[in-house]
Order: sequence, then structure tokens, then C-alpha cells
Amino acid sequence: MLRIVDTRTGHLVEIPSVSRHLLSICVHLAAGDAGIGLGDLRVLLVGDVLARTAELHGLQSRTFLTTPDLPHERARALDRAMSALGVRPPATVSVHHPNGTFCAAADVHVHAYGTAAQDAVGGVRIDVGQVSPASGERGVPDRARLPSPGLLEAVAPEGSDPLALRMLMLGHAYRTPVVVTGTALEEARWTLADWRQLVAGWAQEPSRPIPADVVRHAHDALADDLGVPAVLDALLTVATRADVPAGAKFETFAFLDRVLGLDLAREVGHQHRAAT
Repeated sequence: MLRIVDTRTGHLVEIPSVSRHLLSICVHLAAGDAGIGLGDLRVLLVGDVLARTAELHGLQSRTFLTTPDLPHERARALDRAMSALGVRPPATVSVHHPNGTFCAAADVHVHAYGTAAQDAVGGVRIDVGQVSPASGERGVPDRARLPSPGLLEAVAPEGSDPLALRMLMLGHAYRTPVVVTGTALEEARWTLADWRQLVAGWAQEPSRPIPADVVRHAHDALADDLGVPAVLDALLTVATRADVPAGAKFETFAFLDRVLGLDLAREVGHQHRAAT
């Protein structure tokens, strides 16, 4: 059973709301003239993680995206940002419709906190917490002054890993605000690099089953209002557990990365090639 808190009532609601195996998700980007900001990227990320979680729980999912009427350059920049952040392409993209017909039948509507419920008629509404740079922080963009074509490039300059921003945001419950700092991004980059090296090393050992307690804990955390931070904490614990064989650690990280989308197996095979 997958449950999410409906912002309108504050209660946990089972999704989908009827007995079927398809979860329909509508992700809404706020209409406005400020361009695409960090908050919009987080809304896309939450929709992506919700779809991945549904699939991990045996549900098929279908994601729709509604956007402002973006100029061609900004629409292309949005596509690039989604790809770089590991957000899987939505099934359908449409410009906001005043009658709200495009996503009328969606089970879940994902919005940025405080935005109008455009195109949302029924279903569960979840509001995603705001994202802001630290005051005066160098190297972290401010939505009010940054056009969307340069948004991701400002957070993840060429040669750095944009998935560090994904990891940073995943480390917070989706409802809570996130302050993006250069220090936090650097810590996320370091953790990603460290985990990928560990996964590459574990991959060289015989495969072993994922510990049952870890699977159960991860499933329960994700099913209870998308508890992704608890999954990240579980991986930190597994990495240092002496009672978990290397092969089981590899399988655990690879399995949970189906939801996290952090490309944790990126370095698998590289160590062997470097050694030869």
C-alpha cells in the first residue's frame, strides 16, 4: 500500500484511490514570467521519485507535465535540466489549460508550495517545499535573477555532477524547504563519488541477497509519504555494516537506486579496466 499526505486535508491517503494498478501523476510547473527555478526542478524531481516508488511497489505509473507557455529556448533548457537530473521524460507535456481538463483524472497532483491549483480537479494534492539559495552564497543561483537556460549550469558547472543537486534535494522530506549552499552541494558530490567507488568495488564480489530488514525498512519508508531521506540513511548504515557481505551491499545499493536515480553503479567495471 502506497500512501501520501493530501495537502488539502493533512491526512494520509492511499494511492491510487481505487483498486487498480496504474498510478496517474500530474506535475504542475508554476505559470509566471520568472522562468524555471530551483523550486520547479524539485517539483519535477518529486514527481519522478513518486513514479519510481510506485513501480517499486508493483504499480505502473504514468506522468503528465503541465507548464507555462515557455519560449522555445526555455523549453529546451527545461528538457536538458530534466535529463541531467535523471528525471524520466513525462508521457505527455501540455501548456496549462484554464479549464483544467488535461490532468482532471490524475490520482496525484504535484505542485510547488503556495502555487495555484491550475489544471487540478480531483485526486490528491501534494505541495513541494520551497528551494532557495543561502543569502549571499556564491555559486548558487537565485530564481529571481537567473533565466532558465542557465539554471542547471549555475548549480552544476561543466565538469561537475548535476546529480549532486538531486541527492541534496532527496535528503530532505519533500514538504520541507531546502536551502541550497555551495557547501551542501560539495558534500553531496563527495558522497556520490564515494558511494560509486564503493559500489564498483562490491560489484567484483559474489552476489548475495539483500538483507530482508533493509528491504522491509525501505519499502515501509517509501510507502509512508515518500520517506526518501530514510532510504538514504539506510544506505549509509548498510555501507558500514560488518554483517552484510560486499555482494549484498552491491545488490542493496543497485536495488534502491531504482528509486533514488543517482546512477550509483556508474563506476562498475572502471576499476577492473584501470587495473588491466
